[in-house]
Amino acid sequence: MSKWPVRRAQLIAPFGVGAMTILRNGISVIACGLDHWFEREGLDDQDDIEIEEFVLREWRLERMLKVNHFRLPPDHRLPHPGDQNKNCRLTVPFLRFPEWHFCPVCHLLVHVPSTHVGIYNCRKCLKEKRSKVSVLQVPFVAMCEQGHIQDFPWREWAHGNSQAACDRDIRLYATGGASLAAQKVTCDCGATRTLGGITEHSEGGSFLSKNLDGSGSAYLCQGRMPWLGQGASEECGSPLKGTLRSASNVYFAHIRSAIYVPKEEDEGIEELVETLKTPSFQAIFSITESMRVTLGAADLRKHYAAPLRGYSDGQIERAINAVARERRQEDPQNAVDSDSPEMAFRREEYQVLTRGKRDGQLVARPYRASQYETWIGGFLDYVVLIDKLRETRVLSGFSRVLPENSRNIEAKKNMLWRHSPNHTISWLPGCKILGEGILLVLNEEALMSWERSKRQALAKRLAPLFQRQGQMQQARGLEPRSLSARFVLLHTLAHVFMNRLTFECGYSSASIRERLYISDAPEAPMAGVLIYTASGDSEGTLGGLVRMGEPGQLEPVFRRALETAQWCAADPVCMEQGDRGGQGPDSCNLAACHNCALVPETACEEFNRFLDRGLLVGTPNADIGFFRGANQ
Repeated sequence: MSKWPVRRAQLIAPFGVGAMTILRNGISVIACGLDHWFEREGLDDQDDIEIEEFVLREWRLERMLKVNHFRLPPDHRLPHPGDQNKNCRLTVPFLRFPEWHFCPVCHLLVHVPSTHVGIYNCRKCLKEKRSKVSVLQVPFVAMCEQGHIQDFPWREWAHGNSQAACDRDIRLYATGGASLAAQKVTCDCGATRTLGGITEHSEGGSFLSKNLDGSGSAYLCQGRMPWLGQGASEECGSPLKGTLRSASNVYFAHIRSAIYVPKEEDEGIEELVETLKTPSFQAIFSITESMRVTLGAADLRKHYAAPLRGYSDGQIERAINAVARERRQEDPQNAVDSDSPEMAFRREEYQVLTRGKRDGQLVARPYRASQYETWIGGFLDYVVLIDKLRETRVLSGFSRVLPENSRNIEAKKNMLWRHSPNHTISWLPGCKILGEGILLVLNEEALMSWERSKRQALAKRLAPLFQRQGQMQQARGLEPRSLSARFVLLHTLAHVFMNRLTFECGYSSASIRERLYISDAPEAPMAGVLIYTASGDSEGTLGGLVRMGEPGQLEPVFRRALETAQWCAADPVCMEQGDRGGQGPDSCNLAACHNCALVPETACEEFNRFLDRGLLVGTPNADIGFFRGANQ
């Protein structure tokens, strides 16, 4: 495909595997699977590629996603005389998609192979001796909820037959109207049909699948995966939905992230542990494990003297044991029996952050609420100022139509590969982001008192939201998930606080993110929200956000955030929506809209769902606000 630059971080999201992007010459392409990343396009010489330069380690994510390591996307380099010139000319492959094109002059629909490079001229216009006319890619494709995508079935749709045998020329016309019904596809045999309704979709079906075939039989998804190359497909049978290729729901990247947490037993040997995780050392570990041989410090020194120079045998033994534990994927320490895997994953971060830490990649300073104004202590337990944090983001899969689907994590990972590798060499693309943040931890005693005293009122208020959430899970085949008043409260607090920070310290709304630490487990409850910057540039590492959390700075910001939550520009309509069926994505919000509590989707972990200002400051009809009276 044509060579155009893409930022490395964008190859994780939003232009990761299976996503479409448009090159500067106007050609739409789709990012290919991981099978041929880190290869030199068109060259046979692949032997001197040093993958270790791109290896990214994050021990907890490796354990969760069951992969050997992560890799930074390759950066393209040209060889220069006198330099080492290692890892030069590496590319990430893209293929032309969609493959159907139309001529803007004669309207002929033309199929162009996905491997064709550059502009393609209309053969009919050339034959009739007109000037060269470049064909354009059609604006429509078809997709399903399982993540498959294909060219729109133009010939089948025009003839109303899923087995259309006519091979005469077909054309795409725009008659001048504003709706899809003004677009029509015609065949030289006389068959014609408008595109009206092709994008309509409902839970369990789509207009395209139900109406393509005139015989009444459903036209279902064929499981095509063009990002994995010609002929790649799998069994599917889901309803197929027509869509504009530029629609926002054509691609949802599934990003798994982790805040770096050092292991207590690894203090002082972090760099050595990271060294032992590189592929060359991992190969040694694999061989010795298969032979059931115990590897010692002396054994490693025989073959790797230089990397181990400066470390004692005791340190090397500790590092070997640490790596061995990770390879066995042992369960996290201090886990609670009732924790889900995701909650246990986050509990590790929560415990380290709240205790405080000073490490090369994590600096966290806890402040007790007593160090702030008195009224803060009634709502917060303490505030953790995080001067430095490292977030690792990994692409673990993607979906289409809806941000979530019924595929498990292994199935999503397999969609990134045409031939999935075994665990010893498996990897996923990822990137490392440095930032800073503020962790707000609510007063657990006050929170539990609020939950007990307002139990009935909260249940009545949140019942419609929880009902819609359950219906959504059932309709989409998602795993059951329980929500609580505590979750809605902290999630809404995170949003109003983020929105306030964009005014107070000048961060763009898209550069601030949330991370929720919430658990109702009686033996180990959690009630924290981490607001942090991790935008991939210098904006998130200048200390401005941390400064807003210091004593004397946090109180006015926090107070103003609660003041803005009391009244929305869309009130009383916004506040009343909680009693009238909800609003927002999937109607899973109560009093929360773009004027008060919504943030950019990239900043929210829940796609702007499960929000209600009423739980923060109360409603005109119910005194249920946790922060009621904070501004008095």
